[in-house]
Parts: sequence; structure tokens; C-alpha cells
Amino acid sequence: MEPFVKNLIEIAISTCQILALFVISIGLIKGLIIFLRNAFSFSNSAKMFQESRLQMGYSFSLGLNFLVGGTILRTTITPSWEDIGRLAVIIVIRTVLNYLLLQNIQKPVRKESVVESDNSNKKSDKSLYENAKEKFM
Repeated sequence: MEPFVKNLIEIAISTCQILALFVISIGLIKGLIIFLRNAFSFSNSAKMFQESRLQMGYSFSLGLNFLVGGTILRTTITPSWEDIGRLAVIIVIRTVLNYLLLQNIQKPVRKESVVESDNSNKKSDKSLYENAKEKFM
């Protein structure tokens, strides 16, 4: 029974690593396509750069999660203290990378949403002003 479980875990580890490779590769390709599609049209180049960066960032984050899962599974096969310590360090590093990556991804999104909310407040203020002007004049 034990060799069967070890083989099953090895298959799961390989699957996690392949999925991570697949997700990161697809994200890179999609980000590159988004960027190249609009690289020569200078109208929205900043927006397209941001969109391609977000696409790659989400893929990297998901890929890192698959790699962390594979590392956890690998430790279940040979749970020595050295392996557990190595796992802890790898998970901390990948988690910090993932956290910083997500913070970097969400930062521009927050800026865009703040700008949109500011614009909508200005529009609503204008409409309130125009409504008040029409009522009193």
C-alpha cells in the first residue's frame, strides 16, 4: 500500500508542477499578445501595458500556488526535519512573493477605481448643481 501512495503523491507533485508551468506559460503568452496587439498604436499603450502586466501577474500568482502545493506534497513523502525546514522556508518565500505580487497587481486597479469614483462624484455634483440651477432660475 505504501508504494502505491508514494507513486500517487509523485503523480500529484508532477501534476502540480505541470499545471504551474502551464498557467505561467499561458499567462506570459496572453500578456505578450495583449501587449504586442497594441504596442504600435500609441493611443492606449499605457492601458494595454497595464492590462498585460495584470494578466501575467495573476498567472504568476496562480502558478506559485500550484508550486507551493507541490512542495507540500513532496514533504509528505519524506518528512525529515531538514525537509520540513526547507518546506517552511520555501513556503514563506513563495507566500511573500505571492503577497507582494498581488499587492502590485491591485495597486493600479485601486487607482483606476478611485479615478472612476472621483469622476462619478464630479458628474453627480454637476448634475446636482445643474438641477439646483434649473429649479432656482
